[in-house]
Amino acid sequence: MKKILVANRGEIAIRVMQTAKKMGIKTVAVFSEVDRNAPHVRYADEAVCIGPAPSNQSYLRGDKIIEVSKTLNVDAIHPGYGFLSENADFAELCEANSITFIGPRSKAIKVMGSKLAAKETVKAYDIPMVPGIDEAVTDVEKAKAIALEIGFPILIKASAGGGGKGMRVVEKEADLESQMERAISEATSAFGDGSVFIEKYVKSPRHIEIQIMADMHGNVIHLFERECSVQRRHQKVVEEAPSSVLSSELREEMGQAAINVARSCDYIGAGTVEFLLDADHNFYFLEMNTRLQVEHPVSEIIAGVDLVELQIKVARGEVLDIAQDDLKINGHALELRVYAEDPLNDFLPSVGNLEVYQLPVGKNIRVDNGFEEGMDIPIYYDPMLSKLITYGKTRDEAIELMIKAINNYKIQGVQTTLAFGRFVCEHEAFRSGNFDTHFVKNYYSPKLLEEQHKNEAEIAAQIALKRYFEDQKQLRLPN
Repeated sequence: MKKILVANRGEIAIRVMQTAKKMGIKTVAVFSEVDRNAPHVRYADEAVCIGPAPSNQSYLRGDKIIEVSKTLNVDAIHPGYGFLSENADFAELCEANSITFIGPRSKAIKVMGSKLAAKETVKAYDIPMVPGIDEAVTDVEKAKAIALEIGFPILIKASAGGGGKGMRVVEKEADLESQMERAISEATSAFGDGSVFIEKYVKSPRHIEIQIMADMHGNVIHLFERECSVQRRHQKVVEEAPSSVLSSELREEMGQAAINVARSCDYIGAGTVEFLLDADHNFYFLEMNTRLQVEHPVSEIIAGVDLVELQIKVARGEVLDIAQDDLKINGHALELRVYAEDPLNDFLPSVGNLEVYQLPVGKNIRVDNGFEEGMDIPIYYDPMLSKLITYGKTRDEAIELMIKAINNYKIQGVQTTLAFGRFVCEHEAFRSGNFDTHFVKNYYSPKLLEEQHKNEAEIAAQIALKRYFEDQKQLRLPN
């Protein structure tokens, strides 16, 4: 494998290229017209424009990406995350053109891309499931019968869904019909598939996911868990590894369950098996993401591995050179997704120019970044600017370093989730570890963040005033 094309943009494109270059592999970037001057384009050895700004005319054009790969004699394609990373048709297109897809086979992507198919596939491995029905439902009366059997509240979920789309919590029977219609409509619009299913709604859940890696020779390992319970609109903002609530016994049990999920679909490469953990520490299979996750750096740090390097080695057909017994948790890592979003306005995207953009630096601070000062934030893509990661020997140490790093991350021109990240890290519920996926709903409000800003401004003004008077005293002292 001498040349890899990275079919993505921003920080993940640079992240993959860094490892490829470390391994002596040439890199090719693809870019849309609006990304012509983006850092990932300059970082690559070669770069090719594949179309206009909208992703359906550029980054989602698998045919164009294959065409570029063949023209430049590319050996493999790394899809990053998002865009084509979980597109089974694109994986098949790579296979048909004798280009290695750095990810699982298309069959595994298809199976795990459908929540219903995934549940059916893992049944034989006795993986714990949330009570519910494992088939698509469109008939309201049938849905009511199921809901009454498993008991309210229930959760209606799109089979092909993700990111909270096509998902509805129903507290009582009277709301079932309207919520079901909305879920089906939203799922059809977002995924072209209106299939929904019903399961028991787990109250006060934690979102725990297990990182796995599998080679072509039957070896599967897990690289411990990530805690991803701090979310807004069902999407993660703060992640950490390890979780503060898992015992070593539960960690091993969940890790083995994740390995079995991977085995159930003959998985190859890096993947993540997601679970819900209830208040009594019972865990339930949620889904499998058949790609590298946004939050993979926290797993890399505590396990001491380079997941992209392992992906590439596995794609080359190499045997995993790490056994489960070789892996030990080392310290604690925390990640904040730095989005160009306004936490004072329902986390809506904040479009503008990065008038000031200065990254924090220091020991145990890592920033996976895709932007530079002076750049505009494109409206066409996910608004994530970077991932801010900190490491400590203890969880408290990682949290304190995160607060310091946030304070030293200078951004002007757009609103970001930095202030929200600091709010989380300073909140007693998060610091104690006693929180769940309802953290934002239970503890956060724009008003609280505004009050925090006001208090900080007042303190800063008092410090400035005190320094002024001290300076004046010094100036008045006689020689």
